[in-house]
Amino acid sequence: MKRWLTLAAFAVVAGCLLLAGAEMRPFGVPRSDLMDRYFNAWSQKEVAANNVVTAIVFDYRGYDTLGEATVLFVAVVGVTLILRRIKK
Repeated sequence: MKRWLTLAAFAVVAGCLLLAGAEMRPFGVPRSDLMDRYFNAWSQKEVAANNVVTAIVFDYRGYDTLGEATVLFVAVVGVTLILRRIKK
């Protein structure tokens, strides 16, 4: 009984994975180019940056980038403090 239950659970999970895989878009095919067109058209006017990547990273995603930099800073400080205690 336990073996059949295991096989049935495996079959259900495998079926779900196969169905999910069948519904995926081919790799590299965008869902829509609406955001691409928006950023290309408005990034220089709104942000005054000539580089679209710079405009997105530092203006449109500025708070996210600030949070990532803060996490990185805290991690470096933490590792430095831990290694300093081990060295003594």
